[in-house]
Amino acid sequence: MENVDLVVIGAGIAGLTAAKAYHQLHNGKTITILDDKESVGGVWAKSRIYPELRTNNMLGTYQFPDFPMTTEEFGVKPGDHIPGIVVHEYLARYAEKFGIADKIRFEHKVVTAEHQEGWDGGWMLTVEHGGETSLIFAKKLIVATGLTAEPFLPHIDGQEEFGAPLFHGANLLQHVDTLKTTHRVTVFGGSKSAWDAVYAYGTRGIQVDWVIRESGHGAVWMSPAYVTPLKKWLEKLVNTRMLTWFSPCIWGFADGYNTLRNFYHGTALGRAITNIFWTVLGNDVITLNKYDSHPELKKIKPWSHPMFTASSFSIYNYPTSFWDLLTKGPVKVHIADITGLSHKKVHLSDGTQLPADALCCATGWKHVPPVKFLPEGIDVEVGLPHTPSKAKLFTKEAVEKADEEILERFPRLKDQPVQNPNLKPLLGTKGLSTTDKINPSTPLTPWTLYRFMVPASAKFMQTRDIAFAGICMNFSTMIMAHIQGLWIAAYFADQLPVKTIPPVDGKRDRKGKAKTLEEVQHETILHARFGKWRYPAGKGALVPDFVFDAVPYLDLMVGDMGLKVHRKPGWLKEATEPYGPEDYEDLMSEWVEAVEKK
Repeated sequence: MENVDLVVIGAGIAGLTAAKAYHQLHNGKTITILDDKESVGGVWAKSRIYPELRTNNMLGTYQFPDFPMTTEEFGVKPGDHIPGIVVHEYLARYAEKFGIADKIRFEHKVVTAEHQEGWDGGWMLTVEHGGETSLIFAKKLIVATGLTAEPFLPHIDGQEEFGAPLFHGANLLQHVDTLKTTHRVTVFGGSKSAWDAVYAYGTRGIQVDWVIRESGHGAVWMSPAYVTPLKKWLEKLVNTRMLTWFSPCIWGFADGYNTLRNFYHGTALGRAITNIFWTVLGNDVITLNKYDSHPELKKIKPWSHPMFTASSFSIYNYPTSFWDLLTKGPVKVHIADITGLSHKKVHLSDGTQLPADALCCATGWKHVPPVKFLPEGIDVEVGLPHTPSKAKLFTKEAVEKADEEILERFPRLKDQPVQNPNLKPLLGTKGLSTTDKINPSTPLTPWTLYRFMVPASAKFMQTRDIAFAGICMNFSTMIMAHIQGLWIAAYFADQLPVKTIPPVDGKRDRKGKAKTLEEVQHETILHARFGKWRYPAGKGALVPDFVFDAVPYLDLMVGDMGLKVHRKPGWLKEATEPYGPEDYEDLMSEWVEAVEKK
């Protein structure tokens, strides 16, 4: 058996930054990074990158604060979306630069993680590699598998007789031959991954039947890279502090602008102004994309209200016209459910039978980690999704209390949009293997983690031996990962000067004192529950899925560490200049200096 100070599961963006921060702050500690893929990158591993894949973000917003992605080194020009293979190379060089590349073990799958008894805890990991099983004891564990580790591929009646490739969009590279050998394919789903698959096939002249469930959420919001009448860069717009004030956010207090936030969300006039903002933003996207100009484009017009969408809000990143594929080219959209398959045919609920040489399913992901936690029942204390009947923290009483506070502070959220009155889970309970613990049709608690990173139970607040990195979904992935890595390293070392939250009216109570366990747990439930009300058109009821509230979340973490939250020179720039990676370039050195002064 091997003993390691820290094990990180996952060599993607979140895993690399977490390992790197811990390595910089605890250079004498032993670190092992385990990943079940053959290369670094997570979603940007070589096995996940097909030719057309590129980032939604453009150059400059998808990089770590302390490792710029320059045109000279990586060949991407300003204003360009970054090819997937370039992101992979960037992450590989990042690991080399910061001395963690040699700590990665590829094709090592963590099967179980069993917590050990005792005041200092630790985890016994069962690891599979090359057909063999080994044990590793980790004093500390960071789970950085994210929310896109395991594809959800539903079972469809008749799939055994289909006789053609049937695969999840995450595995398109393994079926890249279908981009050359097929004449007609079906793409199933309305997510950004579905758009990407439609584009990959359609631009090759392959006839595409694009099936979007009539019982689903519809197509995602697809925004141009530049929005509003002022043509603002979208990734920067959502990270502009003044714009974040228009979003009702339960952790928004962290930015210190409570008076403004109270006006926008606590008064009738303020709420009227915010409603106008969201209407303008939504109408701008609809107008720019000309959804109403053609029958096929109308079918992919968003069904959800723009304010209530999150990761289902994406960015148009195609080098040639996607719209022409629908209006002039080989793509036809079908708003219907798939009822079954027969030999090279896809059967729809409207009676249509689609000939298909392949079926590519962009049907989402399992939102629980691909690791079994032991002993049985510990997932509740760890804060993983679980059935409400088992809840110890996310109880009915605690949820009701959180709901009351959320709706009192943000009355606008009482008026929830009805996105689809006929909404139902994807194909019910079909497609579950015998090893699946989670039934997609069974309501679960959301992830219930303090700061969306660590368990809030008394047991794990004492042992401080596990953290989760990268389960938040937003446009600020690289900045967030950078700060989360530092926050987790500080948390493990019991160095966080966690201070009492100032009330909504801005008055500070017991400044400098640590929160009680009760306060930590209430805030954890409050944040976990908030997504249900704020982002019902996204995945907010289950995971931290937010786009317009990323900057105050960064503020929350930076404030926990006692570092400078407002990082712009002067009030005007603080309000109007977007936050980017460059604003957090010196965060690590600031933290080291702060620790040394104690």
